[in-house]
Amino acid sequence: MGKLTTSYISTQDLQKKREEFVPRGVSNGNLNIAHDASGATVTDMNKNEWIDFAGAIGTLNVGHSHPKVTEAVTKQVEKFIHPGFNVMMYEGYINLAEKLCEITPGTFAKQAILFNSGAEAVENAVKVSRRYTGRQAVVSFTRGFHGRTNMTMGMTSKVKPYKFGFGPFSPEVYQAPFPYLYHRPTNMSEETYVDQVIEEFKEFFLSTVAPETVACVVMEPVQGEGGFIIPPKRFVQFVDAFCKEHGIVFVADEIQTGIGRTGKLFAMEHFDVVPDLLTVSKSLAAGFPLSAVVGRKEILNAAGPGELGGTFAGNPVACAAALAVLEIIDEENLLEKSETLGQKIEMKLNELAIKHEYMGEIRRLGSMVAVELVTSRSDKSPNKDKTAKIIKYANENGLLLLSAGLKGNVIRFLAPLVINDDELSKGFKILERAFD
Repeated sequence: MGKLTTSYISTQDLQKKREEFVPRGVSNGNLNIAHDASGATVTDMNKNEWIDFAGAIGTLNVGHSHPKVTEAVTKQVEKFIHPGFNVMMYEGYINLAEKLCEITPGTFAKQAILFNSGAEAVENAVKVSRRYTGRQAVVSFTRGFHGRTNMTMGMTSKVKPYKFGFGPFSPEVYQAPFPYLYHRPTNMSEETYVDQVIEEFKEFFLSTVAPETVACVVMEPVQGEGGFIIPPKRFVQFVDAFCKEHGIVFVADEIQTGIGRTGKLFAMEHFDVVPDLLTVSKSLAAGFPLSAVVGRKEILNAAGPGELGGTFAGNPVACAAALAVLEIIDEENLLEKSETLGQKIEMKLNELAIKHEYMGEIRRLGSMVAVELVTSRSDKSPNKDKTAKIIKYANENGLLLLSAGLKGNVIRFLAPLVINDDELSKGFKILERAFD
């Protein structure tokens, strides 16, 4: 090997290397190169600042490089990095499992198992549900997103870019109807529409799959990639009751909605529903790869020794980060800050909507905020082109911003909950210019 050099390498050099050595299937919303980051600000190699309204796709609720996380991680690295929980146990895994059992909804006996990614958590929730029930079928929902593994691609609704050309997918996976209040038929009341979707859900279990064969129903409390679609409380409660009636495991996919994003620790708390199993990842470990399945002990304990796990699952450095994150949420009142942040973003979007006719519905739960862009407010047809232009402008002018939605016409906001007023103000100014 040659000697390491400290010679200067430019952004352009790295962009060329990226093109040569990294597959184009990995998308990049921003082509600059991060150098350092703190709070809700990322600084690139050329000393340009970027206000972060994306949060690494909802992974940084406590912000970039939080001092408490950095300290916890450093201490852990100095002790050991990874003995492998299956080889020799360590305190961090056990303490985090205990903490997750304490803070998730439900007073029943619980257990928690750790993995690396959100998709891995969903896949293992399916595994244990099948083992526990002795059934095979899995039900997710239209517009849902659950990951990029073969199993979770099958559960995911959006064909391009997530599924196209990657099949065949795991069998016995079905997608049930999910309410979308903004697009209910004209002149239909919300109550009537919810009744209709509930009837369609019941019909689905007559025409598509028998409930006696279903191991689990997996639901995002708020659909993330689907466009931040918030279901009516009555629908979520009906699905929960239906699962209980038919012995189906109800799984809440809280990967994007969890860890304070919606103003509650977990979004299902808004719906007064206690799932049997809950999956969590993204902001759990402040950017370190970590996920978990938490829930009823009898379900998680159904698998035998060696049937669950993974080489790097529950890495101790990631566990240290996660334990610090949960302390930060309490100490810094991030649940309250989440709601306040959401209100501020909603107010700004309402201001912009007065000027811009192409802005359709603004929706939020806590600081999980989105605006749907339309060609016309009267017919609500999707405006994907305008969405793409706004996202492009933002990402070229100092604001990290993401789109979402089955039709690519939703702008979503996932700013760190620790964002300060100065960062928020800078971000809003760029956002205003992008919308103009």
